[in-house]
Amino acid sequence: MKLGAFSISLSVKDLQVSKTFYEKMGFAVFAGEMERNYLIMKNGNALVGLFQGMFENNILTFNPGWDENAQTLKAFDDVRDIQKNLKKSGVIPTSEADETTTGPASFVVVDPDGNTILIDQHV
Repeated sequence: MKLGAFSISLSVKDLQVSKTFYEKMGFAVFAGEMERNYLIMKNGNALVGLFQGMFENNILTFNPGWDENAQTLKAFDDVRDIQKNLKKSGVIPTSEADETTTGPASFVVVDPDGNTILIDQHV
């Protein structure tokens, strides 16, 4: 399965403090808006999403159809196909993408240690 771009989405207490910290580590704002309480920070191929007040725990995020520059890939595995393959393997989503649709969709699975994994397709 091709899962697409990988990032970690961090639940932060103070977006400005976290932004400053990650800038010191060489990250720069790639996307998002302070006014909407989230920023996507980039350092080379590494992506860190900073989210204030949006969710409780940190989330591993994959974006089928995108590379690490949020550019659409010519060939990729659709989120619904990824979901079907995982379900066949016994990995049951905690929220599912509607398999009768096309285009943007997402689903969530939780790994054996309780880590949330978001598969979020934007194209």
